[in-house]
Amino acid sequence: MSELLAGTKLINQDSEELDAGEHLKGKVVGLYFSASWCPPCRQFTPKLTRFFDEIRKKHPEFEVVFVSRDREDGDLREYFLEHMGAWTAIPFGTPRIQELLEQYEVKTIPSMRIVKPNGDVVVQDARTEIQDKGNDPEALWEEWLAFYD
Repeated sequence: MSELLAGTKLINQDSEELDAGEHLKGKVVGLYFSASWCPPCRQFTPKLTRFFDEIRKKHPEFEVVFVSRDREDGDLREYFLEHMGAWTAIPFGTPRIQELLEQYEVKTIPSMRIVKPNGDVVVQDARTEIQDKGNDPEALWEEWLAFYD
């Protein structure tokens, strides 16, 4: 993702702007497509946060990028700041959001893809994998990495 998103701005939980190309360099990236108004998203987000926190204990190279389907900046920021893990988000209104939705053929939310630096998909349905196998985060991480290299 670092290559694909180079030049794109991200925000972190402290509302600092980061350059995606630099921030994501050397990281295994999960694109999380979600929105505050989506009940299934609100059910999955805490599971993703717990999974993320567990993985990051041993693997600081894991990063999630929130790609919001919210209709207003305030909704995106509230959902991101109050309900999500210590990851990053693409700011509201960034054209890259629509481009990613189209590129990864996201038809429903929540949805999550694990992607390589060039944008190639490693795991098409990471959301289901986290829901089904996330109780053993390390084993799932190792499974993903087997496809990553």
